[in-house]
Amino acid sequence: MSERIEAGSVGADAGTSGIIENPGSKGLRAGSIGLMGNVIIGLSAVAPAYSLAATLGYVVDNVRDKAPAMFVLAFIPMLLVAFAYRELSRDTPDCGTTFTWGTKAFGPWIGWIGGWGLAVSAIIVLANVSEIAALYLFRFLGLDGLADSSIAKILLGSVFIIGMTWISIRGIVISERMQAILMFIQFAVLIVASVIALVKAGTGRAGAQAIDPELSWLWPDGLDQSQIAAAVILCIFIYWGWDACLAISEETKDPDKTPGRAAVLTCLILVATYVLVAYAVQSFAGFGDTGIGLGNEANAEDVLTILGDPVAGAVMSSALLLTVCVSALSSTQSTILPTARSSLSMAVYKALPDRFASIHPRYMTPAFGTAAMGAAAITFYLVLSLLSQDTLADSISSLGLAVAFYYGITAFACVWYFRSTLFGSARNFFLRGLLPLLGGVAMAAAFIRSAIDMISPDYGATSVGGIGGVFVLGVGMLVLGIPLMLACFAHNSDFFRGRTLTATTEVKVPDVH
Repeated sequence: MSERIEAGSVGADAGTSGIIENPGSKGLRAGSIGLMGNVIIGLSAVAPAYSLAATLGYVVDNVRDKAPAMFVLAFIPMLLVAFAYRELSRDTPDCGTTFTWGTKAFGPWIGWIGGWGLAVSAIIVLANVSEIAALYLFRFLGLDGLADSSIAKILLGSVFIIGMTWISIRGIVISERMQAILMFIQFAVLIVASVIALVKAGTGRAGAQAIDPELSWLWPDGLDQSQIAAAVILCIFIYWGWDACLAISEETKDPDKTPGRAAVLTCLILVATYVLVAYAVQSFAGFGDTGIGLGNEANAEDVLTILGDPVAGAVMSSALLLTVCVSALSSTQSTILPTARSSLSMAVYKALPDRFASIHPRYMTPAFGTAAMGAAAITFYLVLSLLSQDTLADSISSLGLAVAFYYGITAFACVWYFRSTLFGSARNFFLRGLLPLLGGVAMAAAFIRSAIDMISPDYGATSVGGIGGVFVLGVGMLVLGIPLMLACFAHNSDFFRGRTLTATTEVKVPDVH
């Protein structure tokens, strides 16, 4: 049965009848991705190999042998938020995700700024993953001179963003197939390397620096609030991206169930992988301050690839370098996908200019929004790179703030949106109420505690006017959304006046070409 909506509520494409038939589609290729493809997109957006390489050393620096505990601790609010995503997706499978659900729950202003939080996260991470992909490719090829050249990394990183933007424009199917190959490489190398490391450590063949793994590594005793907050905000980054599953819900088979299941499954796969790798790295490398020891400050930037040669020789060393490069590349492409679709949803509900709602007639993708996302990422990358490499490094530390911000909005939106049905059943109370509420509170606590710590000029590698550069970048990028939101209001106030999307909106807007 086709859905119907009054034309006046969504724009001028209604024709003369006053009624639009079957308005639910935005022009995307429906039914293209199954459960496995959905999980692949979610995992590739997280980029587990890159995420571990970029953050594991800093987590260990904060909490030493409690890194596995931090991965488990950060996983809990992620899982709770994933339940919120699943319930909201079942009710409203819209590619706008946080924007759409935040608007239906709290109104247009909160919804818009929630969508901006997602965009900020993507822009920040794209600037970093593209450079990491370039750096590790140069190292893999033995081009150490180019690996140390800022200009070479910037040029190749920009090429990667352009290339992955083009692939994203070409269509969701080709994107999913490419990501499946990249994901297989990542997990195969990570699991093989970890198993070999654990076996060698357990049989006494890892070297004098190795230590025996302990169950106590899974319990965060002996840590203060600031240590836990700093580690959790880093761990939020390494889990971030699984919500890409929900951003492609309108292109997924069985969209009211598959994306939510994929999100929960992605989180479970990630926590198992991260704990395995953390145990392997800590057991094999130990915590000494020389050589490959995790106490050696020279290893903080990447404790993953330093284990390659000691674990399994030159072949494993090269495999890990290639894996981190591949991981960063896959994240570059899969991060663009959900953000472009979020901008599509915002545009068709008149929260962004109509140009963002255009769909490529052949590839059935939001081509303009995808290209705009790539252009914004390159601009941000070039600006930070020209400022300093320290500024670029601090930007990745600030990413956790943006992620915690929009994840928190989504979790609270679930509770408020379903408030009238929370006590209708035990399932509703837990999955739509209590668990998402706890997830939202955890995200809010991590945001506030980390933001307070980040104000210190000693936090991170840079400072601006006596304020930590991480705080300036993280909070500053979120605040930048306010004038942009006001500009959108001035351009077209229909969305902000509640004329295109409200809590009672039953259907999505029609195709916009």
